[in-house]
Amino acid sequence: MGGGTKLSAEDGFLQFMIERLLASDAPGPEREEDEQEEVGDDMKLTSLQSITDFLNCAGRTLPDNIRLWARRNLAVARSHEVTPEERRHAQRALSIMLNIRWKSNYFESIDPQEARRILDEELYGMERVKQRIIETIIQINRTHTLPAYGMLLVGPAGTGKSQVAYAVARILKMPWTTLDMSSIHDPEQLTGSSRIYSNAKPGIIMEAFSAAGESNLVFIINELDKAAAGKGNGNPADVLLTLLDNLGFTDNYMECMVPTGGVYPIATANDKSQISAPLMSRFAVIELPDYSPEEKEIIFSQFALPKVLRRMGVREDECVVPPEAVRAVVEQYADTTGIRDLEQAAEHIAANALYQIEVDHAASVVFDAEAVRKLLA
Repeated sequence: MGGGTKLSAEDGFLQFMIERLLASDAPGPEREEDEQEEVGDDMKLTSLQSITDFLNCAGRTLPDNIRLWARRNLAVARSHEVTPEERRHAQRALSIMLNIRWKSNYFESIDPQEARRILDEELYGMERVKQRIIETIIQINRTHTLPAYGMLLVGPAGTGKSQVAYAVARILKMPWTTLDMSSIHDPEQLTGSSRIYSNAKPGIIMEAFSAAGESNLVFIINELDKAAAGKGNGNPADVLLTLLDNLGFTDNYMECMVPTGGVYPIATANDKSQISAPLMSRFAVIELPDYSPEEKEIIFSQFALPKVLRRMGVREDECVVPPEAVRAVVEQYADTTGIRDLEQAAEHIAANALYQIEVDHAASVVFDAEAVRKLLA
């Protein structure tokens, strides 16, 4: 292993099972999850033989209902009394289900100071929002379980709701997936289609578990206020309720209830009045106010512009935007909410400075207020 020798298929499978067996128990204080080498994660169960070996040797790492489901589907996949299509679906469903590490609901303690550092790195100001998130972290540390309610971030467009969601996932050290409710118009997109169809497949939720490779997962649900706008055979919001209740979720293709106790939902919305009462009751609501002009000036000069300059390889002394020019940038977008326009303005200004440096051979570019207004007009 240390010499980088490639594992044989048998050794790789053995390592895969060892990793599953170790991960099946709640980690003790001496075992830090993030310090373990995930050597076996590259191994995938696809053949019927590897699936059979796994169930025989490490089946106890699965929840009881999934273990029984797997035995039934393995019988179907091996049977010659069913159609080839049914065998194919059963084997595909087994491969998806067994390649997910069904972890315990025990969560290690999280360092509140590290959580605060990550929030400060991602967000300027918003002290009340940061405090609510730290309160959630402290609750997890006390109970070693996720809160009973998800997090709903409500605020105008561009105020950093998605940034907060990604920061929380980073703090929790959990994989995350995104559900964009504005693009989901049919519940079947979430729940999958029945195996009676030849082109049947799992839904987005099950595919998210499969892509993450584990059951402890942050679901970032964007535009929750659009969840009730179904155009198909039902309301996608009704499907979300089963996911958010943490009682288990059933995918039509998998034909099995999967545990959702390790799922932490973080939703974003612009208008909470458009969210149904049942959905609202599943979340702790955190309001994100718009930034003041003074805060936008600080965000532009200390965060947005320096970040763009670093990405473009431009030194700060090559692109200078004095305070009066920063004020002109903010005034240019006084009628818009959030900071997306400011970030785009920083991109435009930095690109213009780079053009003058490369094409006009300017040693340094200083933007006054008038130059900014002209450039951004």
